[in-house]
Amino acid sequence: MSQVRYDVSDKPKASLLLGLSFQHLFAMFGATVLVPILVGIDPAVALLSSGLGTLAHLTVTKYKIPAYMGSSFAYITAMQLLMKTDGIGAVAQGAITGGLVYFIVAWIVKFAGNAWIDKVLPPVVVGPIIMVIGLSLATTAVNDVMLKDKAYNLSYFLIGMVTLLAVILFNIYGKKILAIIPILLGLIVGYLFALVLGWLTGQEIISFAGLEKASWFSLPPMRLPLVHYGLKFYPSAILTMAPIAFVTMTEHFGHVMVLNSLTGKDFFKEPGLDKTLAGDGLAQIVAGFLGAPPVTSYGENIGVMALNKIYSVYVIAGAASLAIVMSFVGKVSALLQSIPRPVLGGISIALFGVIASSGLKILIEKQVDMDNKKNLLIASVILVSGIGGLTLQLSGLQISGVALSTLLGIALYLLLPEPKDKA
Repeated sequence: MSQVRYDVSDKPKASLLLGLSFQHLFAMFGATVLVPILVGIDPAVALLSSGLGTLAHLTVTKYKIPAYMGSSFAYITAMQLLMKTDGIGAVAQGAITGGLVYFIVAWIVKFAGNAWIDKVLPPVVVGPIIMVIGLSLATTAVNDVMLKDKAYNLSYFLIGMVTLLAVILFNIYGKKILAIIPILLGLIVGYLFALVLGWLTGQEIISFAGLEKASWFSLPPMRLPLVHYGLKFYPSAILTMAPIAFVTMTEHFGHVMVLNSLTGKDFFKEPGLDKTLAGDGLAQIVAGFLGAPPVTSYGENIGVMALNKIYSVYVIAGAASLAIVMSFVGKVSALLQSIPRPVLGGISIALFGVIASSGLKILIEKQVDMDNKKNLLIASVILVSGIGGLTLQLSGLQISGVALSTLLGIALYLLLPEPKDKA
């Protein structure tokens, strides 16, 4: 703690505060806008919900925990499916339902403690689920790098590989802040390479038509569900997205534990796990009402704090405010939407792979015994059902992918007896 420059409640002077807030904005920017672009939602709305969600989280936790909220990758598969079937109204309702799940768990934790969570979501269930989240998106990422109009394109492949290489090199060899924003830097390198390659080959890889038409100031295209879709009920959205909230909760617990270690505080006790969960839930509900992707706490911003030893909630609030301001700049939204798909694909290969590897890391760190028949079968069922896209359809209800594999994993863990012998 002797190396701390600004503690949680410390407020840097105005000029320094602005620079530190921009640093956090850049750290979360690439990943936060990538999610809506992959799903088909305007990134300006994601920026707005990211900022408002962060301020909501800070308010619920009484400005005692420095957590930034950004677009969650865990919901991508579910959102892509819902966008193709029922549209943004279903995505919004699913996000709101996920937030309500957080509130329910927060209420239970407040009165019953949190020991029961480990019994429902042990490492042998959580690890494979996180692996499914990453691996189920692998085909999408690879196709974005290779295919243009469903045909193989060498230029796309080169752009995707240059982008991926840039992300890797910045992540490994970058110093100070460069090591914290490899996604954003990789995106910039890939974008510039696509411009140059398009000019050299005479291809229109990037179109600036939207950027030229966009105004500097414009309202984010929010699709408020109650206004645009009335009281229409989407049971498939609820059953698809609600279970994923339990997956993002495990990320939340991990982030809080890291923040505890960095700051020397115990946020599980003060402001309390019930408050941090409720803060996440409110942020996700805000995102749902705006028609934005669900949000979750961001490891990128925790990485910034680990680097500069600045844990001030005022810096986090400043970054949230900057995100809100940027969401109203039409040129920024248009520029983001001009990013070519192979650039997004190159970034996605790294990001989705890291998500899958994080699940494997949990199994290793928690020393899950895979010679245990029960553990082996649970992990196997989750991986194959989730990556293969196993789907349960009952009339208008549909549960698939991550959601169904999560339910299967929990059920198997609770129902299967511990074997007396090992495989």
